[in-house]
Formats: sequence, structure tokens, C-alpha cells
Amino acid sequence: MEVRDKSLPEVDIVCFRDRSKDGIRDISCSLVLTVKVPSFTDVPKCVGWEKNERSKLGPRMVNLSASMDPTRLAESAVDLNLKLMRWRLLPELNLDKISQTKCLLLGAGTLGCNVARCLMGWGVRHLTLVDNGRVSYSNPVRQSLFVFEDCMNGGRLKAEAAAESLKKIFPGVNATGLNISLPMPGHPVSDGALEMVKSDVQKLDDLVQSHDAIFLLLDTRESRWLPTLMAAAKQKIVICSALGFDTFLVMRHGIKTENSEIPSGASLSSHMIIPGDQLGCYFCNDVVAPGNIRCFLSRFHQVLPASRMFDKCTACSKTVVDSYKKEGFEFLLKAFNDPGYLENLTGLTQMHMDTLDAEVWDFSDDEECSSMEMS
Repeated sequence: MEVRDKSLPEVDIVCFRDRSKDGIRDISCSLVLTVKVPSFTDVPKCVGWEKNERSKLGPRMVNLSASMDPTRLAESAVDLNLKLMRWRLLPELNLDKISQTKCLLLGAGTLGCNVARCLMGWGVRHLTLVDNGRVSYSNPVRQSLFVFEDCMNGGRLKAEAAAESLKKIFPGVNATGLNISLPMPGHPVSDGALEMVKSDVQKLDDLVQSHDAIFLLLDTRESRWLPTLMAAAKQKIVICSALGFDTFLVMRHGIKTENSEIPSGASLSSHMIIPGDQLGCYFCNDVVAPGNIRCFLSRFHQVLPASRMFDKCTACSKTVVDSYKKEGFEFLLKAFNDPGYLENLTGLTQMHMDTLDAEVWDFSDDEECSSMEMS
């Protein structure tokens, strides 16, 4: 402030703060300050503490919005906590890369809600949730992004409600919820639903292409087939998680390359080190096409740290991926309408027949040996 009038002994400064809300004016937090101005023999032309970009003394602007905006305060606190976590657990962790990673979460149920919060807690700022369900009365007690009000009037769309809840928890997150139905193999598509299915397939294809990591958090086994195939074709990182009554599964799919194919009959020992591009997908451990199958194992314990990709896999094998790239939606339509199409295409049907024949011959040999022993 430049003072020209030496006769001015003091100055009144009004600090105005308007906290009006809902049409009610509130300025009670405003202040009036009285500043006494000392006498100067030589009044300076200007006051500046640092030189500006032109190496001349001038006023310095200070932006205090970061210390007053609650959203910015939250972002600063979260970033500080992440740096502390990195310092104590993993110094080489690239927090900037994590914050820029775009994650696609397919499923906004129990798994989707908790995975979204976990990702946000580790610094992920771009989340897209996909689901076609609505919040029911049994959901809020298990699914951490929903409350009772979300169940009212038929229930809100899960994906949209989950994305909105994430923004309430942390305004700095870029969360989007989309209502998309995922077509499944072995589920025929009627003529009336053809255009809608085609539209949903295109939306999913665009989402897989535009995101860096895909999380399969869906309820049914066959609903994971299409995103698994798309991610394999586009070489995207896939994390698959499944939750049963008393079991769970977490696995990472291998990122397929041109040299990922392995010879038929290669060793599948779990003790060997498997290269990342040869890791199997969710369907590589099966010898049947995707179907609505659920298994609950209450007393059986199995540990399989890693599995190699299966050359007859119905989701990520070279045969299936190449057919998808070549034929596009027409290939998918065959898989949707014909439950046996994928098994016939990959050779699983022939493998089943060969296995059955071998079992019959083994059984015949056992019968012959038993007859000889009895005689």
C-alpha cells in the first residue's frame, strides 16, 4: 500500500466474508480492522520483497486458495499419506504413474466397491465402474459404497451410485459409472435385442481400449469371458477376482504377445517360473466353455500360485483371439448363440472325445487283467 497523505493517521480495512446459504445472508464472520499508519519522512514509491521475472522490484502475489479450499486440503493430505506409505513400504513406487493410470472396474458389487476404495487409497485417480444392476436392500451391508437411501424407489443404478459415492469420499477422484450389460457365451441373442447387444459390445470395446488396467469383479463366470477376450486382443493388464461362500480367487492374466503361444502338451508344473506373457487367464484352467457354474468347497484346500496359458483356452488362445480380430461381432454372435461353438473352435470337443476313448481302453485293460487274475 502506498501512502501519499501524511496526515492520514490510520486506515480502516474491511475483511468481508459472505457465508450465505439457502437464500439466507450471513456476513457475521466479517471483520473491520484499524491499521495505524506511522509517519514517514521519505515515502517509498513501492514495496516489494523479491525481484520479478524482469529482475525488477515489484509486488509478489501469493495464492492462499490451497490452504482454504477443503478439496485441495484433502488432496494434499492424501498425497502426503501416499508418500509416507511409499517411504515405509516401497521406495521405488511411482506414485505419479499410479495417479495417471486409468482403471476399468467391471462389476460394482461387493468386489467392485471394495476394490474401488482400495485403488483410490493407493493413489488411483481415474476409475470407471460398469454394472447393469440396481442397489437392492441387501446390498448396503456388504457393499461399502451404498447406503439405505440408494435402495429406495426401485434402487439406483449401481455403477452411477458407486461413482457418486467415491466422489463424496474423495472429491479429487475422477469416477464415472456406466450402465452396460455384458453379453455372455451360450446366451442366445434374439433379433429384437441384436442392436442393443451390438451397442453394448462396442461400448465395452471402447472402454477396454481407453483404459490401462481391467478388473474383472463380476458375479458369474461366463460374464468374464468377453472382457477377457477383448483385453487379450488389445494386450491390456487384467486383474481377476472372484468371491465364493468360503473361497476367493485373485489372479493376473498374462499380457499376450505374438510369441506367447506355447506348444500343446507343454509342462504345467506350478514350481517353474512362468514368463509374464505366458501366464494363463481365468479360463485357462478349464477344459469346458464358459458356463453358469458355481462351486463351493467347504473342506477342500488348494493352492496354485501360477498357471501357464492353455493352447485350447476359450478366451485367450491364439485361435480365439485371431478369430475375434478377423470377424469381430460376427464371431461373438456365434459364441453367444451356440454353446458348443468355442469348444469346437479350440479343439476342446476333440480332446474330450480322445480322453473318453482313452478312459474306455484303460477300463477295458483293467477288466482283462482282473479276469486273468481270477482265472
